[in-house]
Amino acid sequence: MNATTKRLLLLLPTLIAFALGIFLYQGIGQDPNKMESSLIGQPLPNFNGQTLLSPSRTVTQVDMLGQAALINVWATWCPTCRAEHEFLVGIAKQDNVRIFGVNYHDQRTAAQQWLQELGNPYVFSVFDPKGVLGIDLGVVGAPETYLIDAKGVVIDKLIGELNERTWPPLRTKYLSLLEETN
Repeated sequence: MNATTKRLLLLLPTLIAFALGIFLYQGIGQDPNKMESSLIGQPLPNFNGQTLLSPSRTVTQVDMLGQAALINVWATWCPTCRAEHEFLVGIAKQDNVRIFGVNYHDQRTAAQQWLQELGNPYVFSVFDPKGVLGIDLGVVGAPETYLIDAKGVVIDKLIGELNERTWPPLRTKYLSLLEETN
């Protein structure tokens, strides 16, 4: 090896560390729950699915239209979904927020029991055992919550727990959408 090659090999770890540092620095201050979705500004994807509580009832995206709403992707196997569930029940009752559920990669009996025991904040939940609707929505994991307007256009998306810290910005947008339709 010549002297130039040796210097480059000695400099390589420093260059790699510098590049990694720049990459990590870009993430500082970013909200880990905020991830842009290709659906923002787009209508809900077409779907046709059974509801969790009434397997004989079929619903589509059209059943979610008419006024602003939240679509909450949840599952019984998801500990964060359990953590946010009481908050969802609260805003559905106290604030009269319309929430639709997507029960994602779950077992029907376990999910039905969950809602019976913990309360049901949903107008209805679409049963999505294979995650087909989840894929169409661009779900990366549960829980995720989408804000839609009265026409079914996705306005915003939250990845992670909906709670007293993450709800206020969505609530402001939700209330604004409600005012637009009244």
